[in-house]
Amino acid sequence: MSLITYDSRDALMEALAEQIAHDLGAALARRDRATLCVPGGTTPGPVFDRLTQADLPWARVDVLLNDERWVPEDHDRSNTRLLRERLLTGKAAGAGYLPLYADAPRPEDALDDLSGAIEAQLPLDVLLLGMGGDMHTASLFPGADLLTEALAEDAPVLLPMRAPGAPEPRITLSARVLNTAAAKHIVITGDEKRAAYEAALTLPASEAPVAAVLPGAQVHWAA
Repeated sequence: MSLITYDSRDALMEALAEQIAHDLGAALARRDRATLCVPGGTTPGPVFDRLTQADLPWARVDVLLNDERWVPEDHDRSNTRLLRERLLTGKAAGAGYLPLYADAPRPEDALDDLSGAIEAQLPLDVLLLGMGGDMHTASLFPGADLLTEALAEDAPVLLPMRAPGAPEPRITLSARVLNTAAAKHIVITGDEKRAAYEAALTLPASEAPVAAVLPGAQVHWAA
């Protein structure tokens, strides 16, 4: 695990997009298809914007989310909606997409179908994660109902997740699957998240879930 600091957020986003494009190119040199797993939220948007201009054979790349809120894909809080607007466009419009949402009342109702499509593409090649001030990553939240199961060495590919403060059910990749990635990157900005990251270095994953994915990761930070 290493921490890389940048003089500005713009410099961070530019360098991180270049690194992810490089990692994808390296993965595609090893095998026919590559997987890129990314977060929702607003922080990675500038990285996505830059990646849409990357000269890659995007038709050989499959994109999937770290996690998703269980809301329709056109909902304001849908990570899928953000992904379609910010990443699966421009030169990246030809990329494949592995969904984390289906038209079902609960995430439990679609787990088998969604998991099967993702499992066929494992291990992940390139992973980008975010982190909250509470030290959650993906939908691995402190206090979440199935956090212990999601952190287990034999965890399934996907788990439904409900957590205090999360207004809707979630679906998330397990820590085991996130850790299959050949290249792992975590992007954080601001002093609050820098302090949270440093706290996570000393805490168990049950209290700081991001700690479960820190080994081998590059953490990218700018104020």
